[in-house]
Amino acid sequence: MGTVGDTLKCPVCQDFYTEPVTLQCGHDFCLTCIQAVWETDVSPAGPFFCPECQIFLPSDLTLEINTDLKTKVRDFTTNRNATKSSSTVYCDHCIGKPSVAVRTCLTCDASLCQAHALLHQQRSALREHTLVEVTRDPLSLKCREHRDELKLFCMEERVPVCCLCVLVGLHKHHKVSQLHEASADFKSMLETSMNHLLKKRGEAEHAIKDLESLYSQTVRSAADFRERISDKYSRIRVVLDADERLMIQIVDAEETYMTDWLEAQRAIIETQITEIDRFRASRKSLLQEKNDLHFLQQMAAQNLCDPLDFPPIQTVNKDLCDPEKLRTVERLVDDLSLALSQHFPRMWSYLTSPTLDCKTAHPKLEISQDRKQVHWRRQPVCEGPSPQPYDSQYSVLAQESFTSGQHYWEVIVQDKPFWMIGATAGSVNTKDIPSGGSSSLAVSSTSWCIYHGDGRYIACHGTQEKQLSVAKRVRKLGILANIQKGELSFYDADAMTLLHSFCVQCTEPLYPMFNPCIDMNGANRQALTLFWIEGP
Repeated sequence: MGTVGDTLKCPVCQDFYTEPVTLQCGHDFCLTCIQAVWETDVSPAGPFFCPECQIFLPSDLTLEINTDLKTKVRDFTTNRNATKSSSTVYCDHCIGKPSVAVRTCLTCDASLCQAHALLHQQRSALREHTLVEVTRDPLSLKCREHRDELKLFCMEERVPVCCLCVLVGLHKHHKVSQLHEASADFKSMLETSMNHLLKKRGEAEHAIKDLESLYSQTVRSAADFRERISDKYSRIRVVLDADERLMIQIVDAEETYMTDWLEAQRAIIETQITEIDRFRASRKSLLQEKNDLHFLQQMAAQNLCDPLDFPPIQTVNKDLCDPEKLRTVERLVDDLSLALSQHFPRMWSYLTSPTLDCKTAHPKLEISQDRKQVHWRRQPVCEGPSPQPYDSQYSVLAQESFTSGQHYWEVIVQDKPFWMIGATAGSVNTKDIPSGGSSSLAVSSTSWCIYHGDGRYIACHGTQEKQLSVAKRVRKLGILANIQKGELSFYDADAMTLLHSFCVQCTEPLYPMFNPCIDMNGANRQALTLFWIEGP
């Protein structure tokens, strides 16, 4: 019975598989070996056959690399080399008791002790031989195909090659460099990459400081606004206790969402710092390699031959932490002190926080455990044209529905580039929501929505679309459903300014609808979050 290593050797070359392919009969061969057999023994047009079982194969045969077998060979040879390197290597020329080898001659495939290595260098006939640090596996430093020394580096394939590879082999006409030249170039590239990573880390640290500053500023602003608002309400406490509690709850909720968002941004940047440190550590370790061949082999094995393309560090948008909503609260209190009757009841008095109905969610949407957030789970695998980011099929409805009264809810969108939010009439069955894919926003005739796409705001109902004029980017969208009046109004929830109002005439329950839109190359992965406040 053969050893495990024997099962990983090509029947043609009797060496470990190089780029193994599996024929239809189940036998494995090196890609170059089976191509050599066919080109030698048969015409280029075939017929093709298996050298092991002599079965003829189809003329349109396609050879594909067996990645599983290739991995097994790599793992076995790696473990074998590690085991060999841990044991002592002895001189091949010593007679009697062998001495410990200190050098290996790649030309002779022999290990040499100190004395024989010196003799090797002194003989004029042997001076051109290549001596390297002692190794039990000289073949690892030679071309597997030609058994010649690896003296060159192919700049196109990014692998060390021998002279025969360049003259008559697979790398003929390829651009090549001397090992030491290629090593110097890639070391220079790595050093540049490390400097680039160091700069990126500095940018990330600066972004962290900005986030910390904004976090403290948000907390201080909330505290300042909370104190001032309480003072104003203390003078009109008799009639405004309930309204004060509402406003303080709004400030508390605003602080919670802003600090949570800032902490999430900090976590993202800290993850980038960790990734940068990991890249720098791997490159620093590789730069310490003295052997050019080993260095280049590791460069190729770790796919480091190309310059590092590290994603940019996301800058902190300080405007997102502008306490505009808190100023709005204070302004409303000031207005109220002048004309109480004009401001009751508040729109926030109707504030509700719907819960998302997982049964109505598109399969590619992910709902949070508390059912207050929804975001895109993964990029779709499309058959045919790519889907539009705003297709209304990528929606989820709320569990709650409204048939009477007034109801108000807010959705946090922050800097999310694509989203569609609104309401739809009828049952929670989403079969009537069109699958989209066209240039139209494709909203159902029983749905009323606001779509945002990279700064544009469009009011959508059925096939009707109206572009809205919005002066400042909306961070939170407010929706007020007045069932008695048959109105569905959309607001900038921070400034409480009206964006658009629909006339809604329907006899069926009205369900809030949320569409985070698909994730466009990682730029639209943020969640839609339902704003809510703690009860008294």
